[in-house]
Order: sequence, then structure tokens, then C-alpha cells
Amino acid sequence: MRPHVLAITNQKGGVGKTTTAINLGTALAALGKRVLLIDIDPQGNASTGLGLPVASRGLTAYDFIVATEPRDFAVQTMVPDLYLIPATSDLSSADVDLVSDPRRLQKMRDSLAIPGALPERLDYVLIDCPPSLNLLTLNALVAAHSVLVPLQCEFFALEGLSQLMRTVQSVRGALNPSLRIQGIVLTMYDRRNNLSGQVAMDVRDNLGSLVYETVIPRNVRLSEAPSHAVPALIYDYTSSGSIAYQRLAGEVLARMRGNRDLVEPA
Repeated sequence: MRPHVLAITNQKGGVGKTTTAINLGTALAALGKRVLLIDIDPQGNASTGLGLPVASRGLTAYDFIVATEPRDFAVQTMVPDLYLIPATSDLSSADVDLVSDPRRLQKMRDSLAIPGALPERLDYVLIDCPPSLNLLTLNALVAAHSVLVPLQCEFFALEGLSQLMRTVQSVRGALNPSLRIQGIVLTMYDRRNNLSGQVAMDVRDNLGSLVYETVIPRNVRLSEAPSHAVPALIYDYTSSGSIAYQRLAGEVLARMRGNRDLVEPA
């Protein structure tokens, strides 16, 4: 059985997208799932956050996207059963390099289907997308079964989300009929700030069951962990941020089992 492919995306930067990719992947692995994280952000922050220095990144997500045959693209991270296909700045040229390829939007989907290109017995593939709706993000949406959207509890939180929803609808209509929104996770929630509570309420009023019950708080341990090149769940598994991502992983799995990832975008 092929793994479920989940694209983690939001075209706005600074919303906790990479933090979510790293810690959700770690939490799923801790729950006994075999997970591959594909870092397709040219900044490579997910790769750094999982302890892989730039100098140690051999084959990268760029090589994977343009692949035509199986190779050992993935590396085992410090987290058992969590694998990584890292990113480097080479990905910055992908839009230009692939512009003349007639299958430029299906390159990642093609690579995921190459026999032997992925670690064996994977349960989930998480794709950490760049903070833009570019060719790389479109490749992820074409390859994915569902989408997880981190949304910060700050002013203008809903700005841009409607564009992402429209993009999901367009991709589903033209290239990937099975694509659905798996859920929207509220991030950077500060219970001391009335604005965070108001934004969370507005998002739930507008998006209803698309929004996960789990809320990711503003937490110093989540902020510190990347500088130590480890997931927050390893850096301090008792922190409020780590506990929230453990809960989110459980909720993601529950939605998968209940087929709640088949929610239509608004």
C-alpha cells in the first residue's frame, strides 16, 4: 500500500509551517508510523531543524523531483522511523529549469511512483512547501492526497487563505481529483493576548470542521529547538508546544481513520 502524501503549505511565511512539518513528522514516528519528510523549501530549514548540515546533504529534493530512476534519496534522521529528503538552494532554480518540461507540474508525483525511490513500508510522506504558490508548491499539491494548512493566530490570518483554497480547487479540477484539505491548524496562539482568542474564534466560525481542535501555542521551546538542530519533541518533550504537536498527530491520525480528510475546500 502506498503512503498517504500530506502537503504542509501556506503561501504566507512565518506561520509555523516548517515547525509543524518537523514536529508532526516526529510525533507520527513516535506513534509507530514510518514517515518521510520531503523538504522542498530552498531555504532548507526543515533539513537544518532535523540536524542535517548543508555540507552533508548529498542527493536533495531537487534530484528527487527530476529523478527518472530509483536512488537512495532519503536519509535516516535522528528520529527512528523518520526519514528526510533534504533541500538546498538548488531548488531556487526549479521554476526556470522545469519550465519547458511538459510534465513540470507532475514531476514530484512521477518521482513518488518510481519503484524503490522511497524507504520501504512508509505510512506517510509529509512535504514541507516553500512560502509561496510557485511551481514547487504546485508539484506538492499535484502529488498529495491532502493538505494541512498552518494558520497563525494573528491579524490578517485569513488573508491569502482563500487564494490557497482556490488553488486547491484548481489543482483538483485539472490535475489531482482526489486532493482535499485535511485540516487547518492554528499556530502561535498566545492565551495572554485577546487578539489570539478572537482570531481563533473567527477562523472556527468561518471554517468550521476544517479547523483542528488542537491549537499550537507560542512557546519558547518551539523557538529554541531549531537553533539546536533538533525537533522540539526531542529538545523538550514536556513543553506545551511539544505536547500540542503530540495531540495534533493523534488528531491527524483520527481524521485519516475517519476519512475526514475528504472535506471539500470552501
